[in-house]
Amino acid sequence: MHHILMNDLKQEHNLESNQPQKPDGGLQTKNLKEKGFWRELIEFAIIALVIIVPFRIYIAQPYVVNGASMDPTFKTGDYLIVDEISYRFHPPVRGSVIVFKYPKNTALYFIKRLIGFPGETVTIKEGIITITKKDGSMVTLHEPYVKLPKIENFTSGILPEGQYFVMGDNRMGSADSRMWGSVPTDDIVGRPIIELFPLSKFGIIPGDQTAELSNAN
Repeated sequence: MHHILMNDLKQEHNLESNQPQKPDGGLQTKNLKEKGFWRELIEFAIIALVIIVPFRIYIAQPYVVNGASMDPTFKTGDYLIVDEISYRFHPPVRGSVIVFKYPKNTALYFIKRLIGFPGETVTIKEGIITITKKDGSMVTLHEPYVKLPKIENFTSGILPEGQYFVMGDNRMGSADSRMWGSVPTDDIVGRPIIELFPLSKFGIIPGDQTAELSNAN
């Protein structure tokens, strides 16, 4: 639309140059330019609304971290843009950081790391996590992102279909699937794709450790 408008103004200018000058020609040209400016501004605003509003509602949303359960990966005040559409087309990967609705109160949103999949059993022995997969094979997780471990013993039992086991990176200070159970697929909102603030931590796919846990998938 911008280029069409410019071409129209150029055509009007050429037409005027081939006609006798009218006393108020300067004023008419000024009015035309002002109308063109406001028209272009309104069109831009409409296009922006058509693009941005659906993007904010259906594709990505900003979230601010509150709490220490993911220390040191994420801290209180970290500003994240969360992709809310990717998991509609493919399941999450072990080691991903996910945002989800708290199963006990879906008005609240939590951020944790994905550890166990449906049909698997999560076993913690002296703080070390072992996954028993559907086929009976077992794998022990290497978790370099855990800087605040907890020496504990735990077993989840076999995770039901459509249920995921999540844990905070701060194992000493996280309330997660160890306390209140697994997360249903329908409660998973998405994953952080950009960390905007603080600027010192700006990055793409922040906290992602899927490569580290690729041998466990």
